[in-house]
Amino acid sequence: MSYAVSAALQATVYQRLLADPAVSALVGGAVYDAVPPGEAPMTYVTLGPEDVQDASDMTGAGATHDFVVSVVTGEAGFHGAKEIAAAISDALSDAALVLERGTLVALWFVRAKARRVEKGNTRRIDLTFRARVEG
Repeated sequence: MSYAVSAALQATVYQRLLADPAVSALVGGAVYDAVPPGEAPMTYVTLGPEDVQDASDMTGAGATHDFVVSVVTGEAGFHGAKEIAAAISDALSDAALVLERGTLVALWFVRAKARRVEKGNTRRIDLTFRARVEG
């Protein structure tokens, strides 16, 4: 197994979300690896947890990365958050991303969970994607 591609995958996903026109139209530049200190924007996207499993074979090192991209909003209702989640899904599903290290073999949507947090005042959608990488 190799965890060596993890940082490159995260950086590429982050850049893809920042550069995607549909995501940008909905959240502007409010895409974060970590929410900056101080008051957070009303709506933002953040990169979250990651689970990695070995997927090496006789041809070399590889891994599957299950990672979470979250939409967080203080707006009433889930409609706006779901539009952002759809744009993220469109931007990442089956994307042919080039990594600085290693190779992305495939990237696909796995699941999503929408819920209210913080006594129902905040909505959050966690989208889980799976990336198969080599290198």
